[in-house]
Amino acid sequence: MIETLIGMFIIFMIIGAIIALETTDLLSSVISVGAIGVAVSICFLLVGAPDIASTQLVVEVLTIIILIKATIRHDLVTIEGDREFFGLTITLVLLFVLFVFGIKAFSGLPQFGSPAISEFPRAASNRYLLSGFEETGSSNIISSIIFDYRGIDILAHIYVLFAGIWGALAIMRVHSRKKKRKDIDGKDQ
Repeated sequence: MIETLIGMFIIFMIIGAIIALETTDLLSSVISVGAIGVAVSICFLLVGAPDIASTQLVVEVLTIIILIKATIRHDLVTIEGDREFFGLTITLVLLFVLFVFGIKAFSGLPQFGSPAISEFPRAASNRYLLSGFEETGSSNIISSIIFDYRGIDILAHIYVLFAGIWGALAIMRVHSRKKKRKDIDGKDQ
């Protein structure tokens, strides 16, 4: 089941990459790249890596914001007249696929009220809860998971988030400096 969903998302990512490469509209290309990033995040979630999925999603959102900001200045296209039939059909098909995926995803969840930990006895969370206090010597199991079991992984995620934020700030700062120079040069004349 999960392999089939991941396969569908890989096909979706390939289609998105082809659209991003072949389209002449920059904004459509950026949106296609964003859809690929969201699909990658969902794939990480399906294979059981929610921390990587959330990091991927945050970095993707920051990247898309930066790319859209850069794209809108260079490629402003307005839609006139009716929408294309092909584009509307593709949109409806993708919405239907996402709807079916949502139905399948929610039907696979454990019944409400039953502990999920009992359904997955070999999960890492069982080891953390059963032997975490003895292995780490910590009095707080959450702290032992974050700092002992997942310390390097969490540190790497924090570095990625800060790098994304610094990159966004650097790009926005360069743009504001150019705008200030234009205002100063315009006032002198």
